[in-house]
Amino acid sequence: MQENTAAKLEKHREYLGLLGRMQIDEQLAGKVDVSGVVQLTLLEASNNGWEKFPEAELLPWLRRIFANNLLDEIRRFRTEARDVRRERSIEQAIEQSASKLDHWLRSEHSTPTQKAVEAEEQLRLAKAMECLPAPQRQAVELHHLQGWSLDRIGKRMKKSKGAVAALIFRGTSRLRELLTTEQGDVDD
Repeated sequence: MQENTAAKLEKHREYLGLLGRMQIDEQLAGKVDVSGVVQLTLLEASNNGWEKFPEAELLPWLRRIFANNLLDEIRRFRTEARDVRRERSIEQAIEQSASKLDHWLRSEHSTPTQKAVEAEEQLRLAKAMECLPAPQRQAVELHHLQGWSLDRIGKRMKKSKGAVAALIFRGTSRLRELLTTEQGDVDD
């Protein structure tokens, strides 16, 4: 039974990693260990009664813990004094990133059942994105989830606009495949 509950919490790993990667700027990309922050978040959640939350409430709770842990990690690499505005902006940015994921998947729903389904879809998307090659994943995240232009992504990735467009096309095509295949597996 312990493994079963651990697996339920573990399924949020890719989702939190995706949100974290969306928050790290170019200067901190090689310094901040997002996977370590995710690990710490899951550990804290496992020690703080996460089982009491329904799925629709669990994700926002995990995002808050993750935002605090990510901010702590970022602070380690910043020499500037503590900036309360920056702290608030990290949590808001993570919530905005989660909203972008939700919006990319579908329009807003209002019932608790629909919100639970949306949460599952976000987890499936994050898991599928982890299956993409790193350049495709980065291009898709920057373009579709952060709204960057092809030119800006090209400068960041040191690739031409056409190469970035090809990465995005292949990445989104592969995501559709993965999500359709996974949905088919669930329906069978």
